[in-house]
Amino acid sequence: MVMSTDLRPSRASELKSLLQSRILILDGAMGTMIQGFRLSEEDFRGDRYTDHPQALQGFNDLLCITKPEVVESIHRDYLEAGADIIETNTFNGTAVAMAEYGLAELAFELNETAAKVARKAADAITAKNPNQPRFVAGSIGPTNKTTSLSPDVNDPAFRAVTFDDLRETYREQAHGLLSGGVDILLPETVFDTLNAKAALMGIEEAFEVFGSRVPVIASLTVIDASGRNLSGQTPEAFWNSVSHANLLGVGINCSLGADLMRPYLEEIVTVSDVYIACWPNAGLPNEFGDYDETPEAMAAQVRSFAEAGWLNIVGSCCGSTPAHTSAIAEATHGMLPHVPGSPAPLSRFSGLEPLTVRPESNLIMVGERTNVSGSRRFARLIKEHAYEEAVQVAQHQVEGGANILDVNMDEGLLDSEQEMTTFLNLIATEPDIARLPIMVDSSKFSVIEAGLKCLQGKSIANSISLKEGEETFKEQARTIRFHGAAVIVMAFDEKGQAASVERKVEISERAYRLLTEDVGFPPQDIIFDPNVLTIATGIEEHNDYAVNFIEATRQIKERFPLVKISGGISNLSFSFRGNEPIRRAMNSIFLYHAIKAGLDMAIVNAGQLDVYEDIPIELRDLIGDVIFNRGNSAQERLIEVAQEHIAVAEDNKAALEWRQGTVSERLSHALVKGIAEFIEEDTEEARQQMARPLEVIEGPLMGGMNVVGDLFGDGKMFLPQVVKSARVMKKAVAYLLPYLEAEKEEAGLTNAQAKILMATVKGDVHDIGKNIVGVVLGCNGYDVLDLGVMVPADKILETAREQSVDIIGLSGLITPSLDEMVHVADEMKRLDFEVPLLIGGATTTSKHTAVKIATQYDGGTIHVKDASRAVGVVGELVNENSRDALIQRTSQEQEEARAAFAAAAPTDLLDLATARARPAPITWDADQIPEPSFLGTRVLDPIHVSEIIPYIDWTPFFNVWELRGVYPKILDDQKVGATARELFENAQALLDKITTQNLLTAKATYGFFPANSDGDDIAVYQDISRQVEVARFHTLRQQNRRGSNQPYLALADFIAPYESGLEDFIGGFVVTAGHGADETAAEFERDHDDYNAIMVKAIADRLAEALAEKVHALARSDCGFGETTTLTIDDLIKERYRGIRPAPGYPSQPDHTEKQTLFRLLNANEVTGVTLTESFAMLPAASVSGLYFNHPNARYFSLGKITHEQVADYAERKKMDRSEIERWLGPNLGYSPSEQNR
Repeated sequence: MVMSTDLRPSRASELKSLLQSRILILDGAMGTMIQGFRLSEEDFRGDRYTDHPQALQGFNDLLCITKPEVVESIHRDYLEAGADIIETNTFNGTAVAMAEYGLAELAFELNETAAKVARKAADAITAKNPNQPRFVAGSIGPTNKTTSLSPDVNDPAFRAVTFDDLRETYREQAHGLLSGGVDILLPETVFDTLNAKAALMGIEEAFEVFGSRVPVIASLTVIDASGRNLSGQTPEAFWNSVSHANLLGVGINCSLGADLMRPYLEEIVTVSDVYIACWPNAGLPNEFGDYDETPEAMAAQVRSFAEAGWLNIVGSCCGSTPAHTSAIAEATHGMLPHVPGSPAPLSRFSGLEPLTVRPESNLIMVGERTNVSGSRRFARLIKEHAYEEAVQVAQHQVEGGANILDVNMDEGLLDSEQEMTTFLNLIATEPDIARLPIMVDSSKFSVIEAGLKCLQGKSIANSISLKEGEETFKEQARTIRFHGAAVIVMAFDEKGQAASVERKVEISERAYRLLTEDVGFPPQDIIFDPNVLTIATGIEEHNDYAVNFIEATRQIKERFPLVKISGGISNLSFSFRGNEPIRRAMNSIFLYHAIKAGLDMAIVNAGQLDVYEDIPIELRDLIGDVIFNRGNSAQERLIEVAQEHIAVAEDNKAALEWRQGTVSERLSHALVKGIAEFIEEDTEEARQQMARPLEVIEGPLMGGMNVVGDLFGDGKMFLPQVVKSARVMKKAVAYLLPYLEAEKEEAGLTNAQAKILMATVKGDVHDIGKNIVGVVLGCNGYDVLDLGVMVPADKILETAREQSVDIIGLSGLITPSLDEMVHVADEMKRLDFEVPLLIGGATTTSKHTAVKIATQYDGGTIHVKDASRAVGVVGELVNENSRDALIQRTSQEQEEARAAFAAAAPTDLLDLATARARPAPITWDADQIPEPSFLGTRVLDPIHVSEIIPYIDWTPFFNVWELRGVYPKILDDQKVGATARELFENAQALLDKITTQNLLTAKATYGFFPANSDGDDIAVYQDISRQVEVARFHTLRQQNRRGSNQPYLALADFIAPYESGLEDFIGGFVVTAGHGADETAAEFERDHDDYNAIMVKAIADRLAEALAEKVHALARSDCGFGETTTLTIDDLIKERYRGIRPAPGYPSQPDHTEKQTLFRLLNANEVTGVTLTESFAMLPAASVSGLYFNHPNARYFSLGKITHEQVADYAERKKMDRSEIERWLGPNLGYSPSEQNR
């Protein structure tokens, strides 16, 4: 082999260059085209296999040898249709798959020959047009076997093929393809990620044998709407599993048509940092197994992918032909390619689902009970081959909160490699367990390697060390990296185990250097275990083991912030084995301190940890003394305490055991747990015991709320729990209020730390977030004065002066509120206020606060992102020792933000005329315009709430309570799942009450009207004669500079222009579920129940959005394209339907004033009771409005920045002052109005 004549290195460079400049076209289906030749058994056999004992018809790959002219002609057809890349006809070209035909020994020859056939065709077409080079991709299919699943339901641990078998067969195939001249290797249609990992490993071995490498692209197949491959992985989990490989690109192909593939392609785009490929099927097969999606339909779908910036390579799969290739090439011609992202360097693992460790993540819990060395029961089950019960041990760890599962089979009498393989194969068939990443734990590297060969996810190898020297260490690390796993490094070296801080850090630094510089490990895939060693053994040199671990953890994280720290926590308390209460307490207290030092993950029995605050303070302090080796005979005293626990049998005590405590303890418990059932009787008992009722508040009640505040601040309680605690506090204070009033000489109710005024600014009616912040601040002892919603600046400032408030907080949701906040700040400066100003709300940002608001006021203006940050900010502001420093620090940060904003390159905007010349590329056809079944309006009143509930999207509901996650997955979230479930149950109970007692009233109106676009406006007519214009909607056009073939959209583009002569229609709607919400919330507030007061408004918001979805479904049906479509709630949430319903004030049309035209057209005020404030916010707040656009090409977009020229044009069209338009469109202005008007 003469490597000097190999042109592929230059072709690889050329390929990468092209991927950066344009979207490349991949060919289409080979099998579909072969079927068109109607080849016989004799054709497949050819002269060479006339006597072969098995039937060969259908083995398409063999045609490369027996009918190469057929395969070459198909390659040429695709190339002439515009394909830049053709795939070899080798999808089934592995020895494993070819064994079905008795031709396994032919694998190398077949792949080499197939590559040469494709190479010949590609080179011939390239020769005709050297300016468009063509490339050959070696197709590597998934084989007909899976390493992650058993073909025998009676033997779930069985595998029909081993990892090593697949690795070898893939190595042989890749070698043959390389010998034949391919430019790319393409492991595709990955239905089992473990197969893909074997392929990637085999490919690397083939490169080594062959002597050079080519780019590799790996492609997943999602089998159905579940969004997973056959072996159960999600796209993000798949990427985590293969991201270690040196990939040029990643993609999705086969199984689905382009329309269904969209969300999964987007997921891959979002998480990856390589080029993106996509080749969907021609739709889904019909009842006869044929594919019906036309080239034009598929091209339109993939064009939308390109418009979203998701594509570098695009083609088609099953059912497609060169006609599809041609249509796709035409549809994507000139469009800009995807620019690979740069995901944050986070530790990312996966089982069937991804696990990402973020800076804000809680401790990652590694379940330890599936360890024969640490669990006698598990060891017995494995020895007895009682695997079903052993799997249940793993299941219990998952249910107990484990995020990762540690599996260890190190026992002298076990065949550890075999037992590891068997057990991992078994749990791979249990989805609840398999969704977790696995930590393969062994002191024998052969066992670790055996485990990694069973796992399709990105796993963790536990562990390696330097005790056998650097060369062994690097060799083992390379193997682990080859498998795509993360690695745990123990603090061992040639001298032995590290016990001191210095040795732990020294070994970690040495290992880090070797792993990152010599082996190529990303720092975020390195996990150091500085050795959790046993304390309280009676041996003096052991006394510092715990504190040394904590300090070493701190130092390692300071030096290498991207690495993770782990530890086997139960080792710490091993000297107290048999005394579970003491061990649990020791482990929990040690964890508490280790986490603060930087511990990221802990190998621990996830179901056997005590809550730190629940450990008796005396025991907590005593164990703390032992952990930090504070002397004071702590070990001896702990041994004495431990003796007292040995004889005490633990039992499940009654749920009301806390009622046996003192009244102060009961009050504190009720506040922390949010239990209101006994609050009045306990408050009365406390009042009887204390000299004055004020002492009850200042003592146990405020003491309990201080605990709540601390737990919330430390991330140990979540917002719904805090609000429930506040409800209990309010009920207790309300009970004491008459007694406090009777003592006129006693001043002050709660000795509040400070008085804070809060208000939603003028024109805005949204208050859920503000109310939550108020409750949280009240929980922390502040006196919160809430002025409500739509509060004008003069009332805010007048009240602030009268009440001598210490802080003013402003909230707002809609965009015009930003300008009102600027106005309030300006008035505060004019009136010589000096109190700090807090800014919050969904549309507010720290940048806007710095640039627009803070410049208007000198007393300190601080943006507060959410409720969890409010307490800390307020605490610093009311503290004389920290207030000035916080304001000064914030002012400096804001000054830097303003400087960066001013220095930023000006937005590159296209002139308006050119933008208008490039609207949405729609060829208008009457067949694309659905005619509504009625014209005018319809009113839906009454609508019972029960009709709306099925349409609810619950995810935003949890976001209101600052619980981040997607419903229903959030209910099982390791961090917030328990809180989310409780919150959801409470919401369901309140929703049931709302439904049965008719507490909320829902109303809606919607309608359709004849319409045509007139430039960037939409003219609405009285009737189909289109003679009398009754309304006009004004839209705005994008001007941010885009690619050469990218359109500049305005909503008017989606309505047929008047000059087309076509009769089009526009729809509109206004819905509300908010009538009764304020009244119901007020009733709860009168009962001191902020929790349900906030809850009812959050539910009303969800019902309003749900009603908007329901009415949109009716509207689509009325237009004739929704009647036969059955959409799930997930489909509705992800907008998998034709048509859009953009709202004025949102990204496509950010001008809120357009609502008044919509309301007049629908007579919405009269028929729904929804009104508009002066800032065009809707009242009730739980209301939604918008327009219906029904063209199949209609889509949502963001307007972005616009020029002074368009603003002037828009003001003229709307007959409004330009300055007024600038006020409404402030965030979209691509210029400074003050500078423009000089």
